Amino acid sequence: MSIYAVTYLYADDTALKDRHRPEHREFLGALHAEGTLLASGPYSDEDGGALLILQGEGTAAEVLSVLDPDPFRREGVVLERSIRPWNVVIGGFGTA
Repeated sequence: MSIYAVTYLYADDTALKDRHRPEHREFLGALHAEGTLLASGPYSDEDGGALLILQGEGTAAEVLSVLDPDPFRREGVVLERSIRPWNVVIGGFGTA
């Protein structure tokens, strides 16, 4: 199983984020419970956005597709997202 780092870039609309955050977190919580989402959270600097760590079989595009129904994406909170394979060497997600 491969691990991927996904970066979200958010719209600069606090009210929009606040309105959809509970549903967004419920969605991510379900992915975490099934083992697809290993960790996630917003960046704490002024650039905002978020980092999500996922694991899955298949291509990066196939793994990213599990985030397609994210309420933040559906409602326009997520302006851009990118995915990169991540080779964890040390830490809780590593295989060594």
